[in-house]
Amino acid sequence: MTSSISTSASPVLPVLAEVVRSGFTEGHHRGSLVVLAADGSVELALGDPAAPVFPRSSNKPMQAAAILRAGLDLSGERLALAAASHSGEGFHLELVRTMLAEHGLTPDDLRTPPDLPLDPVEAEAYLAAGGVREPLTMNCSGKHAAMLAVCVRNGWDTATYLDPGHPLQRLVGEVVAEAAGEPVAALGTDGCGAPLMAIGLVGLARAFRAFVLAEPGTAERRVADAMRAHPEYVAGTRRPDTWLMREVPGTLSKMGAEAVQALALPDGRALAFKIDDGSIRALGPVLARSLELLGVDAPVVSRIGRSPLLGGAVEVGEIRAAF
Repeated sequence: MTSSISTSASPVLPVLAEVVRSGFTEGHHRGSLVVLAADGSVELALGDPAAPVFPRSSNKPMQAAAILRAGLDLSGERLALAAASHSGEGFHLELVRTMLAEHGLTPDDLRTPPDLPLDPVEAEAYLAAGGVREPLTMNCSGKHAAMLAVCVRNGWDTATYLDPGHPLQRLVGEVVAEAAGEPVAALGTDGCGAPLMAIGLVGLARAFRAFVLAEPGTAERRVADAMRAHPEYVAGTRRPDTWLMREVPGTLSKMGAEAVQALALPDGRALAFKIDDGSIRALGPVLARSLELLGVDAPVVSRIGRSPLLGGAVEVGEIRAAF
């Protein structure tokens, strides 16, 4: 019996960030990145931004828009939470419970995997208070609460709301493809259990651009406006997405697991990138450098870009952008 091994190699992606300790470069983070000009044209492309990736939670604005298109009337903090990777702070968990109760649901209906709050400070406080991993505290519980609510509204099965063939998930796929301007390249399962649609980074940047430029009153614009008006519900009080949307007016920003980031400015400039090894620690420096290339001049940019390395509890180096 013989076996064959593919000799085709993946392209070597460029270094987007380097790890510098005590003046010595000890590591690199490679990836792909795209920056779009205000007219939607590609201004900068590094790596292979057309190749499909799983945007992970950067797909959440499209999922929230699909929920609106399906007929659930959400606005304000509720709509922001439907597009959230929340930190598990008290105000997040309280609103998830409220959203469920408003539709005759309870946290037991959530199919998110049990987890601790995403924010380390919140997780420590939660554990110190005797908390245990619960579906409610998982960072996607706001999105799942909205998905369940629209199922109740439409008489759809709530037990199978995460199945790829469910009416809601088919609609999500349509919205993702429409916003990205390209077909969904692959279907997977996200960390929260929801179906996950793969698109290229160019498509992801186009989607965020489409949301900020959408006509007022459309599902896309309603999602963008709610996220920008209530960013603490999209992320949390100690999160870069919140800081950016608070301190750079009109910005729409959403990170995803495995070091994905998408962002659009109100004039249509946009960016998306993925660190190939999934290292979140490189996300801040790469995002800050990308914002500089977009001409964003605000104190929050340097704050997001700081990623110090410690040695003996003393700062001895940094992770810094390399482009």
